[in-house]
Amino acid sequence: MGEGNQSSNLDFILLGVSGQKEQENLFFTLLLFIYPITLMGNLLIILAIHCDVRLHNPMYFLLVSLSFVDIFFSSVTIPKALANHLLGTKAISFGGCLTQMYFMLALVNTDSYILAAMAYDRAVAITRPLHYTTVMSPRACVLLVVGSWVMGNANAVPHTLLTARLSFCANKEVANFYCDIASLLKLSCSDIHFNVKMMYLGASVFSVPLLCIVISYVRVFSMVLRVPSTKGVRKAFSTCGSHLTVVSLYYGTVMGMYFRPLTKYLNRHFSKEHIWMAKKKKTHMKRYSASLI
Repeated sequence: MGEGNQSSNLDFILLGVSGQKEQENLFFTLLLFIYPITLMGNLLIILAIHCDVRLHNPMYFLLVSLSFVDIFFSSVTIPKALANHLLGTKAISFGGCLTQMYFMLALVNTDSYILAAMAYDRAVAITRPLHYTTVMSPRACVLLVVGSWVMGNANAVPHTLLTARLSFCANKEVANFYCDIASLLKLSCSDIHFNVKMMYLGASVFSVPLLCIVISYVRVFSMVLRVPSTKGVRKAFSTCGSHLTVVSLYYGTVMGMYFRPLTKYLNRHFSKEHIWMAKKKKTHMKRYSASLI
């Protein structure tokens, strides 16, 4: 087995955000400040909802689920980045890298589906208030959350398995403070055409909850516009405004990270294939000329 395939002995180097020591120290301080606040904020939300019986309704149940996902999401990468900085190392094992990638993909997708469930909850509350308790029953809420976790993990498994089969050559430097699928594909010296196609498929799966959110809010605003008073409009915006803000920030960030044009990976490998074919053709021509002589 070649050097690139010896995954069990393979370590990657996490270069961090900038690679410069001063900026990395600043980034470490920022993470050290943000991470405990993120944990405490989400735990306080969970505790407050648990302690107040008036908040035991579908909307806050989904909010608790979202808080749990956010806790797991921030805990996948930040503790490792902090530990590496304190220990003065940038190494991460191949298994650790795949683990980070898997949970990042799973939690990103789970987050998106829970946000879609929250949009659906608001749509039912505003457009079908008399049927709200029936439609958003405890069983329905549990199924929505469980379904979100199932879809998130189902989308992460194939990408992780396909990445685990790749070979990696001399360059093992990940240009980030965590392992993400785009960085690993860039480092691979294997054929990644199928991986890229699966990324496009994963992007379409990831877009499904966004479509559900759009449809839900189209229903909400169409209902609100039919309300004769501006009070109904203000109430709808106060109910949905915070959720829309979270959705905009979330999808804007994720699209910036993962929906970058994937053609550069294809172009890189097409270029390699063209170079290899040209060399092969040149070798055959030399052999043919030699045989004629």
